[in-house]
Amino acid sequence: MFLTEFFGLFSLSAFVMWGFLMAFFFNVFVYTLEVKRGTTLLLSSFVMMISYTLSDYFLTWLSLKNTLYLDWAIYDVVTLVALSVVCFFIKKTTPSFLYLATGLSINSLFFFSMYLDIYIYGNTEPWIFWDIYTFTINVVDLIMIVALIVDRDFLGLHTLKNKLISLFKTSELNQIQ
Repeated sequence: MFLTEFFGLFSLSAFVMWGFLMAFFFNVFVYTLEVKRGTTLLLSSFVMMISYTLSDYFLTWLSLKNTLYLDWAIYDVVTLVALSVVCFFIKKTTPSFLYLATGLSINSLFFFSMYLDIYIYGNTEPWIFWDIYTFTINVVDLIMIVALIVDRDFLGLHTLKNKLISLFKTSELNQIQ
């Protein structure tokens, strides 16, 4: 809870929302300069900006109950579906797509875990998972913002994915023989 206490809950949320807004504006600028046309980068940054704007603290009044963590998990799953639909129709992805899909998956798992911890198991006393949650959610959001801006495989996720795929294919071929 150190990050939340130091920066405040709303300032972190506003910073992340501002980051996705700036990533979208940057991609609009790059798109108008015709540096990156025909990719899903502009649409991905638009979907992320809309998702994080809609799920911001100030717009959580749409929730029927005070179950923010479950709402945020649902927002992330819906955002992941929206990004998949964009990629399905465009049929072309960018390096940032894997970072967005991975980040949204991690965030939704953490949101759902916090929902279970607080609302189902009834934990009200902060413990280590809450600190891990706070740190992970904010770092993953920052990584997704950077991925939308630089659009490169800066953490090696694509390299890891390709190695896992080749390892899976190799083990599959060995089982056939």
